[in-house]
Amino acid sequence: MFAEQIAALYRIAPTGIVGAVIAAFVLAGVVVQLGGISISIRAIWLACLTVAAISHLLVCYAYWRARPKAAEWRRWGRWFASLSFAEGLTWGLGAFIMMAPDNLDQQLFFLVFVGVISVGSVLAFGSYLPACFLFVFPIIAPLMVFMMWRATEAVEIRYSLGAMSGLFLVVITIMARSFNANYVDALRLRFENLDLAEDLRRRNELVEQASLDKSRFLAAASHDLRQPIHALGLFVGALRATRLPAEAIRLVEQIEASAAAMDGLFSSLLDISRLDAGIVQARRQSFAIQPLLDRICRDYGEEAKAKSILLVTHPCSAIVRTDPVLMERILRNLIANAVRYTMRGRVVVGCRRRQGAIRAEIWDTGPGIPDAQQEKVFQEYFQLENPERDRAKGLGLGLAIVRRLTNLLDSELALRSQPGRGSCFSVAIPLASGAPDYGESPDERFIGAPVLGLVLVVEDEAAIRDGMASLLTSWGYGVVTAGSGDEMLAELAQCPDRPALIICDYRLRASENGIEVIERLRSEYNEAIPAMLITGDTAEDRLKEAQASGLPLLHKPVSNSKLRAAIANLIAASGADDGAEEAQTSSVK
Repeated sequence: MFAEQIAALYRIAPTGIVGAVIAAFVLAGVVVQLGGISISIRAIWLACLTVAAISHLLVCYAYWRARPKAAEWRRWGRWFASLSFAEGLTWGLGAFIMMAPDNLDQQLFFLVFVGVISVGSVLAFGSYLPACFLFVFPIIAPLMVFMMWRATEAVEIRYSLGAMSGLFLVVITIMARSFNANYVDALRLRFENLDLAEDLRRRNELVEQASLDKSRFLAAASHDLRQPIHALGLFVGALRATRLPAEAIRLVEQIEASAAAMDGLFSSLLDISRLDAGIVQARRQSFAIQPLLDRICRDYGEEAKAKSILLVTHPCSAIVRTDPVLMERILRNLIANAVRYTMRGRVVVGCRRRQGAIRAEIWDTGPGIPDAQQEKVFQEYFQLENPERDRAKGLGLGLAIVRRLTNLLDSELALRSQPGRGSCFSVAIPLASGAPDYGESPDERFIGAPVLGLVLVVEDEAAIRDGMASLLTSWGYGVVTAGSGDEMLAELAQCPDRPALIICDYRLRASENGIEVIERLRSEYNEAIPAMLITGDTAEDRLKEAQASGLPLLHKPVSNSKLRAAIANLIAASGADDGAEEAQTSSVK
């Protein structure tokens, strides 16, 4: 506090010091005109005052050059206060050498002039009271003495002017103390605000660190938990391909449903982790919005029909430009929530054009959301009407993912709702300037029929290796499994066939990296064999590294249908590339 008062003193005072010197020259000229004092006396007084003012300014200059530490405030305050006393005393002595005892006009003018200088000093030096008082008292006290004992006018006038000088000194003192108190209060409020801001910054750092620790824990736990769940899914898929009695088939279906529920939970957690890590990149394309809305509403039509609610889509001919996959995820979550929480009435899906964009709106006649809860519904795990955490009502992650995806796409997300009357979620989507980039819908751009071949599986978990071998074999693929790159190379020494695909876990034992293993296997055959990574890791740095490799990345637990489609797509795409290369070679020949 004191250091800041001294800093303000040195910052403001130079202006007052220079102004006082200029005023002294004006005063000397007026006094000479009124009373006729000698030029030599005036020159001596002005010289002394100028020297004191220059000394003051030099100290101010030294302060700003030194940039002293806060602990040094007392020394710089003493220097300034000492020079203030010298300058004030020079002004006060002027009462004896500049005023004629028998010239009342001159005395009144000097009194008024010194009063103005004193008031100005409160503003210039008021941040530090010792400097202010040591300047004002030496000015007014000699003037008061002169008025009461030296002036030769009538006694009544003499004592009246002396009393006025004393009263003015009291008023100046009160003004200075009040000004200083207000300034100190402002400083205290400023420092309290700084303390609050610093405390808030520290708390935010703690929250961010806690969030980071949570993400790291989830990443580590996710990897360890995904391994057995992934193996479970593989064994269930292999089990379905065998002949089983009816009761066993029912149990397998229940096991598969439980595994699918865990897969949904881990997928949602992974989505949150990937979005927070900045892994997901938007790939904007131009496409018609209506087929996307139709497909989503068709997927939830049976659920709406089972609840006896009406799911209506209003047609829209707009061509939009955004990421079709991410936008489908946004709209699918919003429509799924509307159908899930609407018990009667209807859900209406449509679009409105708004200044170069459309707003995709999902209206429902559900229970509605109170105003106080509307921001909270976009937080993770928050659900209005699911205190018992019934999994059938969702996980509370859908709207949190929607918020992150709309931020990624720079799309405005809005919510309007009235309790008891329903809700409306809307998403702004930019309109495209031209035709669609493709004619078919995004989910129709993949080829599907699997092509049989030899698949290499590198996985350090024995259960997953066995489950993958059983599953791929039941699909008609030849399989070679190994726990590391070295083991796979040893196995391949006995296998003359060229692999059609490599499936490799991203994080193997002994710090072995799946990307490096795939490169070694490709080098062994000197061919770009199709390959994919499978991982249960959600750590940010590993996800970015896997994405940078350009290899397809599946996250454990992988559903059998997704795994089968990925294998078929990679093998089929490789076959198309080989055919194109052979055709080009033939044309060259």
